[in-house]
Amino acid sequence: MLNNVLIFSDLDGTLLDHHTYSFAAALPMLQKLRQANIPVIANTSKTYAELTELRIQIGLDGPFIIENGAAVYIPIDFFKSQPIGTIERNGYWVKEFSKPRKYWLSLIGKLQARFSGEFNYFFNMSNEEIVAATGLSIEQAKLAASRQYGEPILWLGNDTTKIKFIQAINELGTKPLQGGRFLHLAGTCDKGQALTWLSREFQKQKSIAHCNTIALGDGQNDVAMLEAADIAVRILSPANAPPILTRQSNVYTSQGYGPIGWAECLEQIIFNHSQFNK
Repeated sequence: MLNNVLIFSDLDGTLLDHHTYSFAAALPMLQKLRQANIPVIANTSKTYAELTELRIQIGLDGPFIIENGAAVYIPIDFFKSQPIGTIERNGYWVKEFSKPRKYWLSLIGKLQARFSGEFNYFFNMSNEEIVAATGLSIEQAKLAASRQYGEPILWLGNDTTKIKFIQAINELGTKPLQGGRFLHLAGTCDKGQALTWLSREFQKQKSIAHCNTIALGDGQNDVAMLEAADIAVRILSPANAPPILTRQSNVYTSQGYGPIGWAECLEQIIFNHSQFNK
């Protein structure tokens, strides 16, 4: 079995089914990982409010990363000492990598007149509109709208105008990330930066020479995480093509979609430690 493993997992379309948001297919593997004392760290575009309830449902009680790497949340006393550069908030040590949400909303405001009717964004959307765009319930939509850092943008126009919109955002000094459904505006932070910081903290706090990091994701906003990990796992999506990576080694692609592919790959990589389907 592979030792000193940290699993960094996207949620929507990866650990959670793209259409139903179910993680039922991953439950046996989650139990197996728990018994092996292997942490599963959510590394997601979701908010702190969303993760508070969802982590309990899934059975995750360790650190987690929100809003595409905007912040790492570590339960207080999870490590022997508070990590340098963190603040205390709501029972967590928090490492922030992004500016607050109001900053990104101000940038969006500069583009609204130029791209009128071409896009919408969470702060401007009703709960019903978020439900229609995501398939979430009303309660889940409220949690998704409760953002601290970045802002998801729902593109409504054509692809040509979208390219111009992205160029305009770039000219304002930032680069949006394309997720499964939304463009995510959050600055220079990304899931890979957060993965690297947290894995180094694990090594420092646990006195481990090296943690074997495994990252699993299905979207382009997962690329930085997949590139940063020791082992990258691309989870097949029924809606999007697999993420395009620069790296060539230790890259795997699932055969199954979502949580089925998630469990399939971790079984092979960790417990069988085999070279498959690269």
